[in-house]
Amino acid sequence: MCDKPTSAYVHIPFCRRRCYYCDFPISVVGDGQTGSNSHPIAEYVAVLCREIKIAPTLNKSLQTVFFGGGTPSLLSVAQLQQIIDTLDEHFGIAEGAEISMEMDPGTFTKEQLQGYRNAGVNRISLGVQAFQEQLLVACGRSHDLNDIFAAVELIRQVGVPDFSLDLISGLPHQTMEEWQASLVAAVEIAPNHISCYDLVVEPVTAFGRKYNPGQNPLPADETTADMYRLAQQILTSAGYQHYEVSNYALPGHQCRHNRVYWENRPYYGFGMGAASYVGGCRFTRPRRKDEYYSWVEEFIKAGGVLAGGELSENDVLLETLMLGMRLADGLSLAGLTEEFGEEILAEIWVTVEPYYRKGWVEVMGIEGQVLGVELVGDLPMDGWLRLNDPEGFLFSNSILADLFSRLGEG
Repeated sequence: MCDKPTSAYVHIPFCRRRCYYCDFPISVVGDGQTGSNSHPIAEYVAVLCREIKIAPTLNKSLQTVFFGGGTPSLLSVAQLQQIIDTLDEHFGIAEGAEISMEMDPGTFTKEQLQGYRNAGVNRISLGVQAFQEQLLVACGRSHDLNDIFAAVELIRQVGVPDFSLDLISGLPHQTMEEWQASLVAAVEIAPNHISCYDLVVEPVTAFGRKYNPGQNPLPADETTADMYRLAQQILTSAGYQHYEVSNYALPGHQCRHNRVYWENRPYYGFGMGAASYVGGCRFTRPRRKDEYYSWVEEFIKAGGVLAGGELSENDVLLETLMLGMRLADGLSLAGLTEEFGEEILAEIWVTVEPYYRKGWVEVMGIEGQVLGVELVGDLPMDGWLRLNDPEGFLFSNSILADLFSRLGEG
């Protein structure tokens, strides 16, 4: 496995408020606070850049950079430029690199967006979530419908090359008709990438304290499954490729940065709560701001040495299966054989063969042909193993749970 990361994730934790479904490491600054007038944001950027400057570099330019959050569009243009310059000076940013930035409607102006674009941002992920006012309020979002369409217009005016739009299904009180309307509205806007996430109710969130999964006013499991099927139907009919469990893209517009995760390749992570995968080791930074600041000081004293947990070969196998099966491309059987040995294919086949018989799992030949149900014995040592769309994707957790049960250590 390549041990030279060419991707970096940068966490910007600040938000106007915490959405009711959010369990990310964030810091709430309230309305009216931005990087231009907030001391906490300015302080964080300074600490973040100190971390980047001391991080070990493997002398390979970055091909992707992703600013996630939080709400990175609360940064001033100067602050974003400072972070990008620091990354470029320390690692180098390759010509043509994908530089993505998550943004919320209502948090940026045309001048601000043009400044981000001039700094190098060429891909925006816009957190829309729903096209119904009552659902935006129910989620605790800080924007309304007018903010959504105004943000889209600014993105068009500035001419950002890649534009993604995020939606959430399975929200409290959300009906199938509302979900269909959101999908249709997204298609009419015509971004070149759409992400559709099914709501996960985490215990530590406002939703987790208020709702029980599978119970009213949350849609029933059967309804959320139908929502998933409907998204697949509408978006693929509109020309979007369903290239990952939750992601759709027009040809040539898949998110290059996120594919690094799904292909289990190494990456740098910077900022509060951010994770790194470098040299076969994973490491996650503290999720609270004060603890993160203290960690950075110790990191500097240690000369930039990370004390991460080294993954065993079995860990790497399970992560490769879990992440790779999310992709429509699936897993390369030749790649699995080369990295983990021929024996592993027999173990995988014993587990997935019942799902293969159901049509949820497909085996592809080396020329891309689907091998029919007459397939017997072990998996071939070349070709591809993938989940069917949409049923295999829909039941991916069950398939992966069986794989982990059989292949996991202990």
